[in-house]
Amino acid sequence: MRTHAVVTAAVVAGTFAALTASPAQAAEYSSALKVRGVQYDAPGRDSNRCTGGNTREEYLTIKNYSSSGTVNLKGYVVKDAVGNRFTFTANHYLQPGDYVKLRGGNGADSDSGNVVYRDNCNFLWNNDRDTIYLHKPSGSRADVHSYSKSANDRDGNGYVTFH
Repeated sequence: MRTHAVVTAAVVAGTFAALTASPAQAAEYSSALKVRGVQYDAPGRDSNRCTGGNTREEYLTIKNYSSSGTVNLKGYVVKDAVGNRFTFTANHYLQPGDYVKLRGGNGADSDSGNVVYRDNCNFLWNNDRDTIYLHKPSGSRADVHSYSKSANDRDGNGYVTFH
């Protein structure tokens, strides 16, 4: 009987810890799509000019971690901590194990090239810290990660890997 009480207390404590975890420490969400990584600080001096700027070098990689299901990105939403957002408005299919790079700037989206452009030359991710949210078309959360340059980017290359 005593063992049961200890297990119950541990389960309750674990549940409480999971409910109070910060976004970076939150439990895994039930989604095949996950944020693989982010190039939050584009190489070079930041310039958000559509011509000659380096916004295209800032990107978010989203991967389909399913072993068998294809996922259509249409309707998925990517947001940052202050609510800047991008919605995938066109069909873009990710086969199992496939990925897409969501890039800043303008360009031609390509399934074969694994790229979608935000068609916006402003930077989305902060260079010091930010939180990345990925939402399903239903509005439920698919994935979330927080990063800071000092804690997560040990080599200083402006890229952080999550999954």
